[in-house]
Amino acid sequence: MERDARIVAVLGPTNTGKTTYAIERMLAHRTGVIGLPLRLLAREVYDRIVALRGPSVVALVTGEERIVPPRTQYWVCTVEAMPEGMGTDFAAVDEIQLCADPERGHVFTDRLLRMRGQHETLFMGSDTMRGTIAALVPKVQFMHRERMSELIYSGQKKISRMRPRSAIVGFSVENVYAIAELIRRQKGGAAVVMGALSPRTRNAQVDMYQNGEVDFLVATDAIGMGLNLDVDHVAFSSLSKFDGRRMRPLAPNELAQIAGRAGRGFKSGTFGTTGDAPALDDGVARAIMDHQFTPQNKINWRNHALQFGSIDRLIQTLEAKPEDERLVRAREADDLRALKALGQVTEVFARASDGPSVKLLWDVCRIPDFRGISHAEHADLLERIFCDLHQSGQIPDDWLARQIKRIDRTDGDIDALSKRLAFIRTWTYVAQRKGWTGDESHWRGATRVVEDRLSDALHERLTQRFVDRRTSVLLRRLGQKEAMVADVNETGEVTVEGEYVGKLDGFRFRADKGAGGAEEKTIKSAALQALAPQFHLRADRFYNAPDTEIDYTEQGGLMWGNAAVGKLVPGGDALKPQVEVFVDDVAGAEVAQKVQRRLQHFIDRKIAALFEPLLALARDEALTGLAKGFAFQLVENFGIIPRAQVAEDVKALDQDARGALRKHGIRFGQFTIFMPLLLKPAPTRLRLVLWSLAKGLNEFPESPPPGLVTIPVEVDAPQGADTMAGYRNAGARAIRIDMLERLADMLRGEDSRGGFEAKADMLSITGMTLEQFSELMQGLGYKAEKGEREKVKPVDMTTPKDGTHKVMDEAADTQVPEKSASDAATDDAPDKPVMDVAAEEPAGGITADPAAADPADVPEPVADIPADGIAPVAEDAPEVPKAEEHIPQVSEGETPQGTAADASIAAPETEVFYTFTWGRAPRANNNQRRGAAGGDRPKGKGKPRKGAPRGDKGAKAQNFSARPPKKEKPIDPDNPFAAALMGLKDNK
Repeated sequence: MERDARIVAVLGPTNTGKTTYAIERMLAHRTGVIGLPLRLLAREVYDRIVALRGPSVVALVTGEERIVPPRTQYWVCTVEAMPEGMGTDFAAVDEIQLCADPERGHVFTDRLLRMRGQHETLFMGSDTMRGTIAALVPKVQFMHRERMSELIYSGQKKISRMRPRSAIVGFSVENVYAIAELIRRQKGGAAVVMGALSPRTRNAQVDMYQNGEVDFLVATDAIGMGLNLDVDHVAFSSLSKFDGRRMRPLAPNELAQIAGRAGRGFKSGTFGTTGDAPALDDGVARAIMDHQFTPQNKINWRNHALQFGSIDRLIQTLEAKPEDERLVRAREADDLRALKALGQVTEVFARASDGPSVKLLWDVCRIPDFRGISHAEHADLLERIFCDLHQSGQIPDDWLARQIKRIDRTDGDIDALSKRLAFIRTWTYVAQRKGWTGDESHWRGATRVVEDRLSDALHERLTQRFVDRRTSVLLRRLGQKEAMVADVNETGEVTVEGEYVGKLDGFRFRADKGAGGAEEKTIKSAALQALAPQFHLRADRFYNAPDTEIDYTEQGGLMWGNAAVGKLVPGGDALKPQVEVFVDDVAGAEVAQKVQRRLQHFIDRKIAALFEPLLALARDEALTGLAKGFAFQLVENFGIIPRAQVAEDVKALDQDARGALRKHGIRFGQFTIFMPLLLKPAPTRLRLVLWSLAKGLNEFPESPPPGLVTIPVEVDAPQGADTMAGYRNAGARAIRIDMLERLADMLRGEDSRGGFEAKADMLSITGMTLEQFSELMQGLGYKAEKGEREKVKPVDMTTPKDGTHKVMDEAADTQVPEKSASDAATDDAPDKPVMDVAAEEPAGGITADPAAADPADVPEPVADIPADGIAPVAEDAPEVPKAEEHIPQVSEGETPQGTAADASIAAPETEVFYTFTWGRAPRANNNQRRGAAGGDRPKGKGKPRKGAPRGDKGAKAQNFSARPPKKEKPIDPDNPFAAALMGLKDNK
């Protein structure tokens, strides 16, 4: 440096043109170098100088980028990458106040103390550095520059109220992304600027903001380092940051550095806070506006005179203490931490045994930890690079190629691409080191191509996530208060001004699913404003639509095609529900009323059609007395009542009353009183909905699939749901009530005390296997005893000595195959439920088979049947031998049934069978109580009058009553067996 060389400190607040002044001064010299705090800012300054002097004389040198033309005159560098000992005419360091930065301050301090130009040296920064520079730099001159515009504090403001051309500052990646997402929803989008972005990505994002595609910028504190942007307002989302070691509050001068980005040139700017950040203290706000801050009297320093005799000696020189009181030894940086870690590795320590090896190790340790995974991971990578360089003089091409290839992918989200960019920065830095690779030009180009590709992909993902051009268009049109054109296609998709905004679901607008929060509110506001005429057109079309286009769901919803247009709500009568419509308020009361009237007409007609027998019963004025009361109960229960619930009322009904009720199709079953026509699938589905509404259920039980005889029991179903579905719970399965009545008719003739086996017809009507049928019977109150036996043939079958089996059909004199009862049962009982047409019987459920006759038409013992079971047969009924006791007699010379002619030929074939007996204690009637007291009078012969004397044990009780015989009940003429009953009466 010449003796008359100028050293000038150009100090002042932001927006004073310090960097521009430095560029002008450098270009006034033949050669020069300028150091800048950020790679992004270095690229910006490089582009400005290239525009003035051309690319052939301007070099760009950063940690990850190196553009050095052969005839370089001007060097633009990051402060860390500034070359030493070049002897340029001019040297400059920007943002010199970063000497106080805990992480990088020692680098800026070294440039302040040792970087000089041959003719001129400039240090640009804040006025807070004046005292320190004056004390440490002899013969320094000071130049103060005033801010070109005014900076005003505007207080705290919500992001939703932020005006365009604002920058919101966050201090973490997560915070920046969250703010950008919020702005996208509310304002249409934002550009994102962070120091970790590549220059290519950063420039693409800034171009969107500068060109007006978005009106908001979300950035880290990187924008405070000289980036020149068209910003009117700067808002802080936080007043503290993580400095690498801990969270700490931002100092007023740091806030001022960032806030100063507002109001570039001669245009005034404002600053404030937003989000969770509290309002600034009055003193802090005033200090920022007046540019009055506490001087920085202490700056970070690290020894530059390093000695490479050994690793330990290098560490000692790095940790040397400064001599000047204004200098503070810098805290342990990443490079020093890496050096200490590698010094503990045996192989590394052995290799670093001389000066050049230690120097090489130190150069490797200075590779920045761009990846930020962990110190151990970073140390492992540095160990591999050092060992390769020390052993072969360069990094192996194949290994380096594999590392780069792993990163060269553009799939994934923003986080994935950001991590890959951080990884490629490591290899870009390595490729820039001279002599570390075999073909420096190739690897510099290869890493640059991958970085550019990842940068473009990251810019695309950032734009996709944080910029919504649709919302921007709609917001601008809403702000202009002009009528917007909406279009609805056949599928209900809505476009406004050509932008897809959502779907019209019936009479409600559903904003695009990709939108959320405030964005959805913006879209909905714009869409509903444009959709107002569409609602009236759609309401007219709906009002004239046929009933076939409208339906109800099992949860009470009302649908028009695939669109929900309303729901059923309870009314004053269970059979008269009301309608609540789904219509947006903006459609107007007229549209809502029209939709409500149409839906009410639909459900009223649907109930009238499906419940016509029940409504006719309710309107029958001919019913009187007990019959009318019973009809009322049936209507209240939608045409189905468990018999146990109305047992006393049924007893009280005479034959005339029953006949009047049967005319309406009512069947008096042993378990249930019901109307068979209402068991069809359509009435059942509607009945469950109406019943659920009347019960006030939040979740309605679903109707069973049509045609199934049995279904699994729903454990969580509300009480009574099985009855409303047309089924009766019996253990783990429920059986349809009409099929249960048919089964009861079959069981009535069985010996429930002595035991009986399932018949093929029983299995057939239930559609069950023998095992499933046994579970059903247990659910009905029977005991099921499982057994095995030798499979037998019919009783009248004999086996001649020749071993042949023949059965002669007496009618045709031909041989026919014979099956046992168990074979027939198995053949007729498939493993899955069978379709049944019992629900389609004529009104009253009457069949030609006497076994299926209405149980109410058989003698009165039905009244004494337990409510939850099937009645046992009378005690004096003849007992039927059990199957295993029925042993046929065979004549001499014949082989008994089930025995092979030669036992050695085949083992006996066995079969599984179940014996069913009544398992519940029957309700004792008067006859049973008298018999238990000592009388053996046969059951079922009439009820003895009160006070009748009891005979001795074993003797019949005598009746001495003088009361005339009880008048017999008249035979119901509507009973299909009336003629047979009259004949029996005449034969008495």
